[in-house]
Amino acid sequence: MTASDSLDALADVPRVGTDEAGKGDYFGDLVVAGVFLDAGDAARARALGVKDSKTLSDGRVRALAAEVQRAFPCEVVRISPAKYNELYGKMKNLNHLLAWAHARVIENLLPRTGARVVVADQFGDAAVLEHALLGAGRQVRLVQATKGERDMAVAAASIVARATFLQRLDALSREVGVTLPKGATHVLPVGAELFARGGKALLGTVAKLHFATTEKIVGLVQRS
Repeated sequence: MTASDSLDALADVPRVGTDEAGKGDYFGDLVVAGVFLDAGDAARARALGVKDSKTLSDGRVRALAAEVQRAFPCEVVRISPAKYNELYGKMKNLNHLLAWAHARVIENLLPRTGARVVVADQFGDAAVLEHALLGAGRQVRLVQATKGERDMAVAAASIVARATFLQRLDALSREVGVTLPKGATHVLPVGAELFARGGKALLGTVAKLHFATTEKIVGLVQRS
């Protein structure tokens, strides 16, 4: 059975879908969201306009996330840059950090919904998330697939995660007094400004320091 076949077979199965936002962004939180869809809810989500958040504008993502959160049970785990840097320093592995966050979201949703199936977008070694859930004593059927946003529950989670990421990026921008760009390109000027102002201590409150971008920023400031 292909991943696509597996997802199609779950179309009307009560399930939790999870997805993350901010993983590839230098600035901002890492956010993992989960959404529970009961039997028949996929059609409701589709009627709302739910689809992969990467195909939607930021404005539409923000508006749609509010609708999703009103319509379906949702959970969000938000890891600030400062906490992210602390956890990454201990785990030394992004997949383990992602698995930890996905597992927390799932653990919070399972008692509320009674779900026995979880669909997650594939990241790294699928066994990492399986081990995280089993380690917490969770007995669920876990389906991980590339382009998992084809599943309505995962697509809904991607919208909630992205909206939360954008909200937090706005808040962090206000805290440091400069607009923090999305993504991992075009970030050097802002990063250099922050590093020149407060070194890695300040930069680490808004950025994921293990990115190679950090050393580029340090070099840029030192050469200026």
